[in-house]
Amino acid sequence: MAFGAFATSAPVVESAPRRRSKVALLLLLPGIAYLALFFLVPLVSLVLTSFQAKTPGTDIGVYEYAFKIENYGFVFSTYSEHMLRSLLYAVVATALALLFSYPLAYFIGVTLRKFPLLQALSLTLVIAPFFISFLLRTLAWKQILSDEGPVISTLKALSLLGSDAHFTGTPGAVIFGLAYNFIPFMTLPIYTSLEKLDLRYVEAGSDLYASPVRTFLSVTLPLSAPGVISGTLLTFIPISGDFVNASNAFLGSSETAMVGNVIESQFFTSQNYPIAAALSIILMAAILILVSIYVRKSGTEDLV
Repeated sequence: MAFGAFATSAPVVESAPRRRSKVALLLLLPGIAYLALFFLVPLVSLVLTSFQAKTPGTDIGVYEYAFKIENYGFVFSTYSEHMLRSLLYAVVATALALLFSYPLAYFIGVTLRKFPLLQALSLTLVIAPFFISFLLRTLAWKQILSDEGPVISTLKALSLLGSDAHFTGTPGAVIFGLAYNFIPFMTLPIYTSLEKLDLRYVEAGSDLYASPVRTFLSVTLPLSAPGVISGTLLTFIPISGDFVNASNAFLGSSETAMVGNVIESQFFTSQNYPIAAALSIILMAAILILVSIYVRKSGTEDLV
């Protein structure tokens, strides 16, 4: 009789996980639909656009669907310099952002841990630039770093720069603007990791007669690695496609144009949509490859 009771209750036990799986699927449907509508569909449209060909006998900006693989060959042969420049600028600017952000995040997350009010105020100052337009911040730096601005004019007055020297329109100005604008994206993830750091591990390193440098390299840095990796990704990816800082209207010039500037020009000025789409696809693929290698080498595959 006990066996019969067990046999009749078994289907009820098996139906519970099945019912829960259906509920979970229903809860996931809005998110899946959102991703399909606003990510997958535009991505497919972008890929199809990259293979388009100009419709014969029509005005500029009129194209038809075709499998014109030559668009990618044209992009590689014409704009390879811009792609390499974009990746180089992104790597250097990300490294500079990390160089400035880690000490700042350590100061806020560890040094100010005993002073909650100062810690909150410092964190607010980090995110305060987000309340100002990205364009206005970059334009302000153009005025500050211009030949007549306070920085360059002071350096010239001190004979530290030549009378004909200038900073805006150079790779250094573009990299500076990129690093400055994306420092909060680097600082916040590192701060999150350091704020959760158990200081007893650091104290244990000191008790074992390790030097501060050895303790930092062996304890603090490895424990904050997830924040460093996340901040690096959040900084490197948008910098690679940035077109504001390197444009003539802001900190760059025609000699510092990045892929984003070419895409903007091809799309809005030349209305060459297939070339702009092909450039976007290539940039996306390059970023995915570099990010995958970086994450795999760092041993943090769970972050992506």
